[in-house]
Amino acid sequence: MIRVLLVDDQPLLRSGFRALLDLEDDIEVVAEAADGKEGLALAREHLPDIALIDIQMPVMDGIEATRRIAADPALAGMHVVILTNYGLDEYVFNALRAGAAGFLVKDIVPEDFLHAVRVAARGDALLAPSITRRLINRYVTQPLHTATGAGLEELTNREREAVAMVAQGLSNDQIADRMVISPLTAKTHINRAMIKLHVRDRAQLVVLAYESGLVAPRDSCHPRPGWRLPADDPLTERPREPHKEDTGFT
Repeated sequence: MIRVLLVDDQPLLRSGFRALLDLEDDIEVVAEAADGKEGLALAREHLPDIALIDIQMPVMDGIEATRRIAADPALAGMHVVILTNYGLDEYVFNALRAGAAGFLVKDIVPEDFLHAVRVAARGDALLAPSITRRLINRYVTQPLHTATGAGLEELTNREREAVAMVAQGLSNDQIADRMVISPLTAKTHINRAMIKLHVRDRAQLVVLAYESGLVAPRDSCHPRPGWRLPADDPLTERPREPHKEDTGFT
């Protein structure tokens, strides 16, 4: 059973999301909150699998609530998905840096909304390749602040290669094709890298890859010298047809 916490200051929207979720046999809404402070308290009380959090709310906004959730070891198993009206704007970008697993636009169709909840519940990031590319563009158009002590030296060469491809917006299947390995092995490389780098999910991996300098957006999104990447540029390639179980989220 997927346990969900809804945090939004608009009662009508909360009711709509809850009505959709309550129809599903494998999803349970365990609590609702109208602001980030209340949501944080309910998260600690109920320990849900997923917290759907509005980004702009009174008392405590979604960014601060996400930051506090990500910093709380007791909530390490909870995935935050940001709800927004505007797509990838500065607020969402900051929420991803704070620890969110991804985001959903509030006008999402019901089928995609339910699928997204299940994707987040299994620990995958709600970042379609197109969204990852927009994150990359954000790094290209702003000053690059590299982080130190990122722990990249702990990664194997194959793990570094996989992380660099994640940062370029490739899905697990595409990474597997490029590395000539199975999708399961590709996912294993990525999961091990996340453990070593102490990041919660794929979204944080993308942020770290750019801030650490593993991938340099100002050099056409190729990694720094010494890293091996595919010869073609995935930022301009046309995605292949997805597998039956792949709906675009990675």
